Amino acid sequence: MQGTSALDKYDEKKAHKALKMLLTDKSNEFRELAIGIGYPTNTQDWELIILNFCLDFDDCFAAWSDKHNAPDHMQVHKCNTLMRQIGLGKTNMLEVTHLQNAAYRIAEDFKAIYKRIE
Repeated sequence: MQGTSALDKYDEKKAHKALKMLLTDKSNEFRELAIGIGYPTNTQDWELIILNFCLDFDDCFAAWSDKHNAPDHMQVHKCNTLMRQIGLGKTNMLEVTHLQNAAYRIAEDFKAIYKRIE
């Protein structure tokens, strides 16, 4: 992948440990989100790609909900791209919202686990 990764903000070893712990409880959500955005689950490190997607989506939510700071053009474009991935082929907003909530929960749970790891 080109550009920066949301995971670049995290210590690599600690992030992998947190991901492994997260997958213990959330592997179905990872798979459901991957299928929902059209990402193959038979590739190497697909869970890492999905986690990065979730962290990016979480950053977008923070940008959308911050009344005091306007996101820059690149972030707006990135967020629109993520929304397009989530919405592509869906027939109603319930499907879209379900995937958005899954992405948000995965990101928040990852950050909580990461914080607890020493």
